[in-house]
Amino acid sequence: MEITNQIKERLSDVGLKATHPRITVLRELMVSDDHPTAEAIHETIKVDNPSISLGSVYRVLDVLVDSGLIQRVSVRSGSKRYDANMTPHGHIYCLKTNKIQDFYDEELYGLINDFFRKKRIKNFRINEIKLQVNGERIDPEADVKIL
Repeated sequence: MEITNQIKERLSDVGLKATHPRITVLRELMVSDDHPTAEAIHETIKVDNPSISLGSVYRVLDVLVDSGLIQRVSVRSGSKRYDANMTPHGHIYCLKTNKIQDFYDEELYGLINDFFRKKRIKNFRINEIKLQVNGERIDPEADVKIL
């Protein structure tokens, strides 16, 4: 019940009604760490929520992205994946397994921010910097580790 209240509050904070489909989709994203597609979200929630169609899931995801509650993560396959983790972080994407893993490195983001601050780009204000590293896992079953 606690997560439902958090979700309702987050939706309210951005001026959205806490509808059943929004709560259900956002809850699924918040408990997931594999950056699911709309289809994967629908597959997971349809057992307990048969009235929520795939089209509804797509519409909810678009509204949640537009409101800043979640983000889209693009991958080479062209599919759109979604992430409810809005803290500053990057993604490591494996081209072989199609898996996405979050990574955090304050030092790296500090270097990137310092780089752009020193370059003083004219007539442009940076709102966010997204970093995604594409490659292939050596052991497809193991997580990528940054040492």
